[in-house]
Formats: sequence, structure tokens, C-alpha cells
Amino acid sequence: MSRRADAPSGETTADGELDFTLDDIDRDEAIAEGLSGVFGESRAAFLRKAAFGSAALAAGLATPAALAASPKQDVSTLNFDLVFEFLQSSFYLGAVRDGTVAAMRPDKERWARVLGAHELAHVKILKTVLGTKAVAKPFFNFRGITESEAAFTRTAVAMEDLTVALLAGQASTFHDRKLTAAVFSLLTTEARHAAWARRIGGFAPVAKAFDEPKTLAEVGRAVRGTRFISARPRTRSRRNPELTG
Repeated sequence: MSRRADAPSGETTADGELDFTLDDIDRDEAIAEGLSGVFGESRAAFLRKAAFGSAALAAGLATPAALAASPKQDVSTLNFDLVFEFLQSSFYLGAVRDGTVAAMRPDKERWARVLGAHELAHVKILKTVLGTKAVAKPFFNFRGITESEAAFTRTAVAMEDLTVALLAGQASTFHDRKLTAAVFSLLTTEARHAAWARRIGGFAPVAKAFDEPKTLAEVGRAVRGTRFISARPRTRSRRNPELTG
């Protein structure tokens, strides 16, 4: 697959980091809006510049936000989670649509389809919880990453690790304690996703004894940097490819 000058490749740099940032994907600025709503403009601007999956992004996400818990803040946080789940489900659907998943060996194909189906389920439950306050789905442009099995796998590993850190960082911040329990249920599932992705990708399923929690801002910056979110093209509608668990 050839690489355009403005497109992230999904390749890794010399220090093992993916070579794109959250700013690279967020053409709709959905992640930017979510970050600003949860963490404020200045911090959101800083986090959007971190490399996707980088140590710097992880450290930034682990920094607790100095915001008071409130019902309004709960909605902002859940909507950011919803955008991130839209991103993940679209990422797996894109690999199915591009034929990448069907070309994988059987155990890896099952992994991709199951995780994609789970992310779609997470979208559904978050939309149900938010009701009329749920944000609309942005359009994502993955810029060829879902067309390459190697790039797709590396990015999936980074994305699942990032999701675990995000949920760990926010689970205790909700005003509504019932939401804390709900986010913990997502966290444990996403942790299993991350371990499965690491094993499929040839990485140690458990990298270290303790995970660093990541804030919404850091995750948002990583997503924005990939430039997966972009303006929706004017095309005829078509059915989404099927993901099965």
C-alpha cells in the first residue's frame, strides 16, 4: 500500500510509537469538542498534539482533571466515551468493508469481528443511557490503515490500550455513582480486548503490573492526531458490513 504525504501509515517510529496523532484524524473536530467540554480549551489543545499510543499521551491522560463532578459533567464525559466508541466500531467495520478481516487467518478474523461487535454494543448502550443528549456519529477517515493487516493490527493494539487507560482514569469521576459501576463494566471488557489484541499482535498480553489511568483529554488527543475523523463525503448510502460476535 502506498502512502500519501498527508496520511498516517500506521507504522511505528524508532521508539516504537505509531506515527500519527489525534489531530490527524479529527476532521469533524468531534474529539476536540469532547475534550474541550470535559477538560477546557487550553488542556484540550495540548492533548491533541500527542502521538497516538505514545508515552507522552499516556502520561497526559493519567493526569487527573481538576473539575467538579456534576450531572452536566457526567453527560460531557459519556458523550466523549460515545465518540470514542464510534471511532472504535467504525475502525473495525472499515477493516471488514476493505476485506482486510476476511483475509486474516481464522483466529485473527474471529478476534477482529468479535471486538467490532462489542464496540457496536458499547455504542448502543451509551446512546441508550444518554438518550436525546447523545451526540451524532462523526465521519471517520482511516486513511488506508484499515486496508493493511499489519497497520490495522498495530493501531488496534494501541487503541485498545488507550481505551483501558481512559476508562480507568474516569471511572471514579462521575457524579452519578451508578455510572461509575457501569463504566467499570466497560473497563473490564476493554481490558480483555486489550489483552486479546496484544496476544494477536505478538505483544505481551500484560505489559506491566499496573496500568496508568488516562484522562478523556489524552485519549481524545490520540484520536484527533490520527485524523480518522473527517468531513463526511457526499456519496450514496450503503449498508454497513456485518460484524458478528
